[in-house]
Amino acid sequence: MSQTIIGEPLPNIPWEDKPADCREAVWRYSQNPIIKRNPGPQAARVFNSAVVPYKGQFVGVFRADTRKVRPQLFYGESTDALNWTLEDEPIKWQDESGKPVKNGYAYDPRLLKVEDTYYIIWCDDFPGPSIGMGKTRDFKTFIKMENPLMPFNRNGVLFPRKVNGMYALLSRPSDSGHTPFGDIIISYSPDMTFWGKHRLVMQSGGGWWQGTKIGAGPAPIETSQGWLLFYHGVITTCNGYVYSMGAALLDLNDPTKVLLRTSDYLATPEEDYETVGFVPNVFFPCATLVDALTGRIAIYYGAADTVTAVAFCQVDELLAFLKENSEI
Repeated sequence: MSQTIIGEPLPNIPWEDKPADCREAVWRYSQNPIIKRNPGPQAARVFNSAVVPYKGQFVGVFRADTRKVRPQLFYGESTDALNWTLEDEPIKWQDESGKPVKNGYAYDPRLLKVEDTYYIIWCDDFPGPSIGMGKTRDFKTFIKMENPLMPFNRNGVLFPRKVNGMYALLSRPSDSGHTPFGDIIISYSPDMTFWGKHRLVMQSGGGWWQGTKIGAGPAPIETSQGWLLFYHGVITTCNGYVYSMGAALLDLNDPTKVLLRTSDYLATPEEDYETVGFVPNVFFPCATLVDALTGRIAIYYGAADTVTAVAFCQVDELLAFLKENSEI
């Protein structure tokens, strides 16, 4: 059988086989949540965070809401990508010249390797929510780059390689509050500094679970059939927002072309740690680990804005579900 995921093998990917009684394309880790409340002296709640393989083990950039209820980004390490040790202090940023840079707040990071550099993208205080971008090569020195886009904006997600010779960035233009709207936009750059050629990728709507707003989740996964994008969709209920997870398949050469898009959600808040917490009813994916050889995918998500959890899927089974349950 040909390899579906275009990428590197990850033989030590965290994994748990699908339960025999599970009928879904995505299933949860039985030991969730993997990061619970108060994991460090400053971190009261850790969620909506991102991880990558690094030197045979794993590292991550984690959203931690402090005891001031103010979010900052913390660096963490793990040997198995399930048991994490976070540093006690937030990441210390510097500019290109080495001068210290302070963030008013920082939350919902994405993390990925593009060429020889690891990039972190998060919601930054511009002032007001906007896309922040930084980079590191060793996870010791963290350089804050220029903000790629104007406020107000959230859910910045880089592609793992250039598309037609240009870097590509997904985002969701928003307002300064808890935005009651939102579509996914793509922007292009020749140099990671100047961004333009903004184009619409996907709009909210379709099934009611994604009727209020949508936003890109982890970095798109390159497959032989297209870019596999996990995303969150939000519905406004009489009791507030509910965040669920869906997936789409984008054209490899033109990601504004949506080939497939889930009509039904892949996962929605159901477990106690997803339905009860600081913000109830949130399933918010931010990162994946991928083994290209086996097609295994581990999905890292924030649950109820309180804890960090993991779910699993297999790429061929997921793509089959997408084809059978696409609204396109």
